[in-house]
Amino acid sequence: MSTEDIQLIAFNIILYSGNAKTKIHDAFKAMRQADFSAANQLLEEANKEILQAHHSQTQLLQNYANGTKITMEIIMVHAQDHLMTTMSFREMAIEMLHLYEKHHEVETKSKG
Repeated sequence: MSTEDIQLIAFNIILYSGNAKTKIHDAFKAMRQADFSAANQLLEEANKEILQAHHSQTQLLQNYANGTKITMEIIMVHAQDHLMTTMSFREMAIEMLHLYEKHHEVETKSKG
């Protein structure tokens, strides 16, 4: 694979991961406003972006598995780091959504 091919894949991973991270931030905002339906929808959309990033990553791995020499570029290291932290961030957001929902439920019961 050419350097340009590897860079294009890396930039796709960064793009989709960045899109996912933005949606996760928006989901946290929805959680703070007790809009749990919107938060859940945003987390689903974030997952779709992550899957797109994975698709780009899989392309690279398939080429490697087929014997194509891959020269590691620093941008690819950055892309992989970006993807993995975004995936972890989404997992944390899913857990936080449960906590926000539970807190809202308890708060609503105590006021009623």
